[in-house]
Amino acid sequence: MSILKLIGDNGIVITEEKGLSVDAALNITCSKLLEQGKVEPSYLQAIKTKHKEIGAYYVLAPKIAMPHARPEDGVNEACLQVTVFKNGVDLESDDNGDVYLSITLAAMDSDSHIQTIMALSELFQNDDDVDAIIAAGSEAEVVSILKKY
Repeated sequence: MSILKLIGDNGIVITEEKGLSVDAALNITCSKLLEQGKVEPSYLQAIKTKHKEIGAYYVLAPKIAMPHARPEDGVNEACLQVTVFKNGVDLESDDNGDVYLSITLAAMDSDSHIQTIMALSELFQNDDDVDAIIAAGSEAEVVSILKKY
């Protein structure tokens, strides 16, 4: 399934909020998924709990995070949410600094999202497209970039 199909019609958030706490930032990264019933509140809580246990395991590289938990933590539907933090957010990753692009992943099982992970990996390796998403002024601009993947 393509990245855009998993994002759906209302799965992109662009925020200019500043000084967010980790919990506040994680709330935003799951906001659309919760609103649409694609994940349960327990899914967001599982991400926060794991963060408290082991740190920012989901910060993959400079600028990039992929918050996720286990399917049994409350996934109702395979989905993604793209969140752009225009001013960056400190998710307490010593190695990677502030996050500007977060893609929350909610998978139904351990195997079905392999293609999605491969597409996201391709995106994450393309610095120009990552920077273009971060610079995007609208959801439509983000969608046009993601169409490649």
